[in-house]
Amino acid sequence: MGICHGKPSPTPATHDEPAQTSSNGGPLSNTETSKPPSFPFYSPSPLPSAFKNSPAISTANSTPLRFFKRPFPPPSPAKHIKALLARRHGSVKPNEAAIPEGNEGELGLDKNFGFSKHFTTKYETGEEIGRGHFGYTCLANVKKGELKGREVAVKIVPKAKMTTAIAIEDVRREVKILRALSGHKNLAQFYDVYEDHDNVYIVMELCKGGELLDRILARGGKYSEDDAKAVMVQILSVVAFCHLQGVVHRDLKPENFLFSSKDENSPLKAIDFGLSDFVKPDERLNDIVGSAYYVAPEVLHRSYNTEADMWSIGVIAYILLCGSRPFWARTESGIFRAVLKADPSFEEAPWPSLSAEARDFVKRLLNKDLRKRLTAAQALSHPWIRNYQDVKIPLDMLVFRLVRAYICSSSLRRSALGALAKTLTEDQLFYLRQQFELLGPNKLGCISLQNFKTALMKNATDAMKESRVLDFVSSIGALQYRRLDFEEFCAAATSVHQMEGLENWEQHARRAYELFEKDGNRAIVIEELASELGLGPSVPVHVVLHDWIRHSDGKLSFLGFVRLLHGISSRYMPKQATVS
Repeated sequence: MGICHGKPSPTPATHDEPAQTSSNGGPLSNTETSKPPSFPFYSPSPLPSAFKNSPAISTANSTPLRFFKRPFPPPSPAKHIKALLARRHGSVKPNEAAIPEGNEGELGLDKNFGFSKHFTTKYETGEEIGRGHFGYTCLANVKKGELKGREVAVKIVPKAKMTTAIAIEDVRREVKILRALSGHKNLAQFYDVYEDHDNVYIVMELCKGGELLDRILARGGKYSEDDAKAVMVQILSVVAFCHLQGVVHRDLKPENFLFSSKDENSPLKAIDFGLSDFVKPDERLNDIVGSAYYVAPEVLHRSYNTEADMWSIGVIAYILLCGSRPFWARTESGIFRAVLKADPSFEEAPWPSLSAEARDFVKRLLNKDLRKRLTAAQALSHPWIRNYQDVKIPLDMLVFRLVRAYICSSSLRRSALGALAKTLTEDQLFYLRQQFELLGPNKLGCISLQNFKTALMKNATDAMKESRVLDFVSSIGALQYRRLDFEEFCAAATSVHQMEGLENWEQHARRAYELFEKDGNRAIVIEELASELGLGPSVPVHVVLHDWIRHSDGKLSFLGFVRLLHGISSRYMPKQATVS
């Protein structure tokens, strides 16, 4: 179950400072801001070692809990969330005031989930192997059925802890995600869920190899590049699968990846979807959840999507390759300030001795601008990792988002993107070729909206229905009557923001402008450009666009060309201007 679950917000929000959060994981009220920390943030993992003979994780080596508690001002009017969270998790004290949110008294709660009631007839529970904030995990033997004689892991969630409607919904959501996500080799397998009067029982695959964190520590905190690639391929593969289904994990860290067995080459399995949520490609989440060392900047700013998981993967990759965290401080507030403001060091050992491709890989994941960050599919296509054994590049939802924006763009912008696509290198084209082939072009080498739908259906799980990903793809109605060949697909699926994140972006842009000058640039008046960009009559277009056009011949200037690649945005408009 998640600590804090917020509704998706349809439009992204931007804030200069993140909100405060309580020790329970939610924003603090104004009355809490002056209180000093009541416990050290740098605490050991809340779960004990999974097996009796495995070494215990020391406080000095473990990663922190999920608690957020910082002296930052909130980005929006403060909400009295402490009482809400206490009520949600059943810890309201007699002297604490609660905010009324309808009738959420425990007496009126329906704790019947409709799960099977026959847990004890099929399973015999054994020793406890883990304990969290909302339940505990036990070994269990299967007494009957297909798995008879095997050991499984059972997460037991007491109903006594479900004292609010939100807490009950958290359980439903976690089970729904576990049921919906199926079929990937790097996911801990979900078997079944049961309930009785007292508990909910979630039956999962038992992974006996311990946490990824344990192996990092056993290696002295550092992996070779090849060994790190083996780990990253598996993490990226399962995360790409989740993202395509419209599921964001929100708590990716070494503790949440388990090895199936003690074998050195044992498969890695993702676990703990208690903080996960469904999210549509064009929606933003706003609740602050996660673990401090791995939390993305945009999560602290309360506006994020699947890109937040990629930041967490970047932190894991940094740790694997150099044995230290990219962001560290002695206090929670220091950690968050570092995540928001500091840049990770790539100058100290061992980074100078590692390959340039490895450094570039990590840097492109730890980009504070989420628009410039690699997706999981792009990361698997990166030169550092794509040739490692049998790496399979999955479909990428970013392609769908970019193509939709391209189709809705003006002819002038499409021409500019076409010029930029002609400057792509072979390494950059590798990813686009993989995506184009996955979409299954016809005999003429073209794709349409139906190709997008068919490709998605081949990869769909029930999670894709919950996240309404197919609804999003169907919204690209204009593509119904369009056919894109590979050349135009490259123009459509090239991310300008990600290109801007490259060290050689200036060369790309200059070369693309030269091509645009030859083939696409023409004399244009400001009113025509405004119409192309969809600016309404109320917008002072001369103020917005006067420096886009070269006064000598009326053609688009280099500055105008680069801005056109992005399309009009508030970044280039005066405060009084609006887009119709």
